Amino acid sequence: MTALKELTLFGAVPAAVASALVLTVPHGSAEAAEAAGGYARPITAPYSISSSYGVSGDWAAGHHTGVDFAVPTGTRVRSVGPGTVVLARRSGAYGKAVTVRMRDGHYVVYGHLSRIGVRPGHKVGAGSRLGSSGATGRATGPHLHFEVRKARGYGSDVNPLRYLSRHGVHMR
Repeated sequence: MTALKELTLFGAVPAAVASALVLTVPHGSAEAAEAAGGYARPITAPYSISSSYGVSGDWAAGHHTGVDFAVPTGTRVRSVGPGTVVLARRSGAYGKAVTVRMRDGHYVVYGHLSRIGVRPGHKVGAGSRLGSSGATGRATGPHLHFEVRKARGYGSDVNPLRYLSRHGVHMR
């Protein structure tokens, strides 16, 4: 498969013209994911995983409920898929955080942000900018805390990398 995906434009354009118009976007880009109704990475900048899901430790759940992507403060944080923002504010140990209720019913939490760029009620798609990474709340350095839950409340977490993988997004 090539590194590019083609999307044909239809709609208000006459059929004779539409057949000649092709929008080319990089395969795997936020634009391609959104156009296909798919999912995207929460960050596209280079990162390292500074804390994995499920690691035992001094967390309220007794284990790490998400995965931490170490990135510089100010790195763009994007929605991984379509949904509605249900929280966009300072939230205890998460610091500045955004929670999106995904179309599939899961809740995705983006924590320790330096800046929030959305409000509750906003509809977002794959790749929509939510804010910027930071080190607010209980954080030892700049990173994105990425958490996926089955329900809105704390304690219903699932492995976020497996969740992304089930939606065609692979991060290591």
